[in-house]
Amino acid sequence: MSDKDSASVTKGSTRGHDDHVVAVPADDASGSNVDAAWKYLENHKHDASGTDAVDIAALRRRIDFRIVPLMFLCYTLQFLDKVILNYANVMGLQKDLGLKGNDFSNIATFLFVGLLCFEIPNIYFLQAVPAAKWLGLNVILWGTATACGAAATNYRTLLVTRVFLGIFEATIAPSLMLISSQWYTKSESAPRFSFWYLGLGLGQIIGGLVSYGFQHMGPDAQLAGWRTMFLTLGVITVLVGACVIIFLPDTPMKAKWLSDNEKVALLKHVSVNKTGVENRKFRGKEVVEALLDPQVYLLLLAVVLLSVSSGVVTTYSATLIRGLGYTPKKSALMNTPSGVVSIFFTLLVGYGIRTQSHRWAWILVCIVPAIIGGALMSFLPKTNRSGILAGIYLVNAVVAPLAIFYNWTVANVAGPTKRAFAAAIISGSFSLGNIIGPQTFQARDAPEYRPAKIAVMATQVGCALVTVLLFVYYSWQNKRRNNVAENENEEAFMEPEAWARMTDKENKRFRYTY
Repeated sequence: MSDKDSASVTKGSTRGHDDHVVAVPADDASGSNVDAAWKYLENHKHDASGTDAVDIAALRRRIDFRIVPLMFLCYTLQFLDKVILNYANVMGLQKDLGLKGNDFSNIATFLFVGLLCFEIPNIYFLQAVPAAKWLGLNVILWGTATACGAAATNYRTLLVTRVFLGIFEATIAPSLMLISSQWYTKSESAPRFSFWYLGLGLGQIIGGLVSYGFQHMGPDAQLAGWRTMFLTLGVITVLVGACVIIFLPDTPMKAKWLSDNEKVALLKHVSVNKTGVENRKFRGKEVVEALLDPQVYLLLLAVVLLSVSSGVVTTYSATLIRGLGYTPKKSALMNTPSGVVSIFFTLLVGYGIRTQSHRWAWILVCIVPAIIGGALMSFLPKTNRSGILAGIYLVNAVVAPLAIFYNWTVANVAGPTKRAFAAAIISGSFSLGNIIGPQTFQARDAPEYRPAKIAVMATQVGCALVTVLLFVYYSWQNKRRNNVAENENEEAFMEPEAWARMTDKENKRFRYTY
């Protein structure tokens, strides 16, 4: 089912299919257990008559201006604060801290260990605390951890700062996933995911330029260039975190810059998602359902395979370029095209999904160039520097599908607890892949690191196969359900059962997007 099909709600169409009434679980039938958005709609019925005058397209543009830039900044900085370790490695970090053997790989790995370990506790906080406030607090804390990296004196002290950076960054992807789903329909959210995800590519470009700039600090400077880079970016991140707390609303219902009529119109508009906006009650059986849901495991496996290459790109791209015989300064600059490739493919899939849908096909469009890049990196002789560089750049196409998998998660998993759990699991699987990726780089394989390069290619082939399996699974699930949700208007979703905290398995009107 395409996005346009799953979210096809046209004013003036008839409701139909009244014989297919969704059975609401007993514990969800009461007003205390439905989504906060339905309660708001119930309390503002008098504003419903004015919603016809609200221009949804204009309203969406206002929301884009208010919400997306902050999410974009957060994602840019979370990647930049991670990737500066990549650049610091060619700026003398190993020499200054006396790192030996696999110390650097371990430091890169344990950031994601911290991130992975905190994903499970993060599920609780995402339901207990407003997502926007929780995000802002963690942005401030990971900015502080980044700045503290400037004070590292040896392997252990730098390792501690990176572990805490991972702990505080654990919320970034789940929070942005949940926040995006509050404001947009499924088809609208895909390009917005792609836009804030552009921060990854921009972070690669900025990282190279920032590293190049700080490498020009003289030998008489009180702080080494890489230390000043850590401190500067940490302070900037803290300031952005404060802006998130102040300016990003917890939910559409709490947006001071929207009128009551606009809030009602927006909630009716996003009601077709059947995933709700906000419900703070934790329901353990939704976690059990998620653990028994095949789509969660397929998404998990796909993201792990995808993220092995992402871990390589994040941590070792500058090192691989330097291994071709370039100076540290030139290595930093020559890594910036990686960000351009990432941005190109992210924009391509965002536009493609919005106009043509079929997420699975656009994932394959990105994976094929990444496989080619992995082959160029692995099998070309070291003398062919241009070909190897092209391979390193092409591998960056693999970062774009991660935004699609994030969007798939919140689009196809309903139920507040189940969705928060699934978002954390998929974010955690990204961490797992990034743990595996740097560990494929072993000191004994330097300087070519051929086993790691081959791993990049092999994992992308595996991700492509799992993506096709997801497409088959979602198609099969949709065929099992009667098309009772087709051609319904927005009013069909204003009943309590549309906002009850039902999961995608419980709600037989739910349709999976692929």
